Amino acid sequence: MSRTAAEIATQPACWRRAAQAAASFEGLPQPGERVAVTGCGTSWFMAIAYAALREAAGLGETDAFASSEFPAGRSYDRVVAITRSGTTTEVLELLYALKGKVPTVALTADPKTPVMDAADAVAVLDWADEESVVQTRFATTALAFLRAGLGDVPGLKPVEKAALDAELAVDEPLPEALAAAEQWTFLGRGWTYGLALEAALKMREAAGAWTEAYPAMEYRHGPISITAPGRVTWIFGAPPEGLAADVTGVGGTLITSPADPMADLIRAQRLAVTLAESQGQDPDRPRNLTRSVILG
Repeated sequence: MSRTAAEIATQPACWRRAAQAAASFEGLPQPGERVAVTGCGTSWFMAIAYAALREAAGLGETDAFASSEFPAGRSYDRVVAITRSGTTTEVLELLYALKGKVPTVALTADPKTPVMDAADAVAVLDWADEESVVQTRFATTALAFLRAGLGDVPGLKPVEKAALDAELAVDEPLPEALAAAEQWTFLGRGWTYGLALEAALKMREAAGAWTEAYPAMEYRHGPISITAPGRVTWIFGAPPEGLAADVTGVGGTLITSPADPMADLIRAQRLAVTLAESQGQDPDRPRNLTRSVILG
C-alpha cells in the first residue's frame, strides 16, 4: 500500500478529532462577520467549499480567494488561511500584509513553521499531517474542522455522521467503470463545487489524468460536449433535475452517491491512487510537485 493510500484511510478518525478540536477553538469566524478564506492549490479548493457552506448557512458574507489573488482593497472582519506546510510563500506574504489590520486565523499541520507568527490565531491539526506530497487527509480534516465550527446547519450532516459515510467510502469497492474510463468530469453545486475542483486536481496530481471540473448547472453550457462512452461524469451531491439524463443520453457514465459529499471525495482520492499505480506511477511522489511551494 502506498503512503497516500494509507493516509486516505485515516480520514474518518481525523474528521472526528477535528470536530472535537473545533468545539474548543476560539479563533473561528463569528456569526455576522464578513470573512475571507484563502489558500493555495488544494487549500484554496477547501476554502471555496467552506466559504459556500458558511454563507449558505446564513452566518455572514464569505469569500474565497487563492492567496496570490487576494483583493487588497476589500474590507473583512476576519481572514482564514489554510496551509498544510505553514511555509507557502503566498499565504505567508498575505498574512504578514494583513497583520495589525485584520484578525487572521490559520489552519496548519506543522507548528514549527513561520505561519505560527504570521497569523493571529493558529489551529494546529498536526494529527492530520501527511508524508505524501499530494494532500488528502489534511485538506478534508481542515474542512471538517471549519465545517464543525459552523454548528448545526439545516440539510448538512454533523461531521460525526459524515465520518460514518467516510468509513464506507474507505472500504467499498470502486465501480469498474471508473478505473477503465479515459476521461473524468467532476461537478458540484454550492459548497460541493470546491470538492469537484479538488477531485479533479487529485486525479491530475497523482495519476496525470484528463480531468475537468465545473459547477453542475454550467455543465450543459459547453462541458457536456466532452461527454461520451468511456468517459465519466461524477456529481458531488444531488444532481440538478434532468442532468443525469443529459449525461446518460450522450453515452456518458454517471457517478453519484447518497453519501456525504466529503465522503464521496474519498472515493475520488482512492481512484487517483488506483490509476497512478495501474500506470506504474508512484502516487507518493507525483511528477513536478513538491510538498510546499516556496518562492525564491
